[in-house]
Amino acid sequence: MEIRVELAETRPLPPEVDLAAYRIVQEALTNVARHAAATAAVVRVRPDRDDVLVEVEDDGTGGPGTPGNGILGMGERARALGGSLATGPRPDGGFRVAARLPLRPGPAPAGAPT
Repeated sequence: MEIRVELAETRPLPPEVDLAAYRIVQEALTNVARHAAATAAVVRVRPDRDDVLVEVEDDGTGGPGTPGNGILGMGERARALGGSLATGPRPDGGFRVAARLPLRPGPAPAGAPT
């Protein structure tokens, strides 16, 4: 599988954001390798105002279904920092994982799983 990485320059990430971004990319690529039958994936990391966006997209056959522990864990990591995670099939095929992580992490919103 071909993996392309697109990194936009960001200011240094707080350690907990850096680790969450790393783990989200790691889990997303693991899912691509195990489940997607993909030939290519792209990892994008870029700043967006006071957040960093982390995206992993593939050209595989992933689709809707019950999220497994990997996707649930990625969401928990993002929410623990006050961020968010969106996952799902792409309109043109493949699957997308998109995390928004605040550069100034805060506590998780009330009622959010940690």
